[in-house]
Amino acid sequence: MAGTYTQMYVHILFAVSRKECLIKPEWKEDMQRYMAGIIRNHGHRLVAIKAMPDHVHILIKFHTTQSISDLVQDIKGSTSKWINESGFIESRFSWQSGYGAFSCDGSRPEEEIKNFEKQEEYHRNKTVREEYKEILEREGVTYEEKYLFEDVM
Repeated sequence: MAGTYTQMYVHILFAVSRKECLIKPEWKEDMQRYMAGIIRNHGHRLVAIKAMPDHVHILIKFHTTQSISDLVQDIKGSTSKWINESGFIESRFSWQSGYGAFSCDGSRPEEEIKNFEKQEEYHRNKTVREEYKEILEREGVTYEEKYLFEDVM
């Protein structure tokens, strides 16, 4: 639409089903590239991506012609299918239902990028559930504990 201008940075976070550590270093980079292609194909710009063994952080410059939920659904569905068809793991791979999506200051995306780069260090002492709760609380998001990422049984 002519005369429409936006600048929206969105930090997206989602976890592997039951927070199992299934994302392996041998194929993590390929998965990140696959996700980047999905994001690009929808007209968004990938700023940063960081996959951990049990979750993924994505920072995108979001194009407003698509809903965030549709984008996340496509990323999760397509990568689950790709991982399963590639045979990277013996069991069936899936992402947990739900996700977090948080706005990011468009004039300072480098702050979020620095946080992505520190993920290995950060998760030496904290679980993805603890990190997710911290982000929700920092962003002032009301949540119900029972709907947060479930634990490994």
